[in-house]
Amino acid sequence: MSIRATFQGELNQLKQMILELGDKALEAVERSIDALKNQDVDKALKIIEDDGQINLMEEEINDKAILLIAQQAPVAIDLRRVIVAIKISSDLERVGDLAVNIAKSVIRIGSNQLIKPIEEIPRMAEMANKMVADSLKAYDDEDVSFAKKVAQLDDQVDETYGRLIQELLELMTQKPEYTAQITQLSFICRHVERVADHSTNISEHLLYLVKGRRYDLND
Repeated sequence: MSIRATFQGELNQLKQMILELGDKALEAVERSIDALKNQDVDKALKIIEDDGQINLMEEEINDKAILLIAQQAPVAIDLRRVIVAIKISSDLERVGDLAVNIAKSVIRIGSNQLIKPIEEIPRMAEMANKMVADSLKAYDDEDVSFAKKVAQLDDQVDETYGRLIQELLELMTQKPEYTAQITQLSFICRHVERVADHSTNISEHLLYLVKGRRYDLND
């Protein structure tokens, strides 16, 4: 097998590691929202415990990427592929951290009766998770147009986030005895909104990979 073919195989393996990390991070967010809906403290604790696996996967990706740079001295788009792998793995590790933050808020809320039914937060989380999944598909396919479409959905998440925060603030004035819980629900909304932001980051990394220059898709 030629050196070029071997290197291409290593790049493909690196991409596969990214996609597996993405699956883990998305699963963590999904589990954290499920823990919220069911006020399941045990599940929330398990999410925090499992975060070490996500951190380890990110470290393995970084180690492999650095080794590829040292051994192969890639240039142009191949170098960008390795750099983007490091950047995307960092975003996905942060998504995992956001799932942990949600789980911590679930633990703080505990079994206390919720001030209102938890419906819109899971819907916003589902939208944010789909954005991350779709941005990873765009990365896998190196599909720039799809990446741009995914990033445009961030406005919907931001709008939902703004509306939910406004509603929670109004509830706080009406029922001040729920202030602690409302604060935690507000934190959860913020964490979900940040998941969608990381999706936009991934789309921007893909544009850098393909186009060779940086783009801000939040403009």
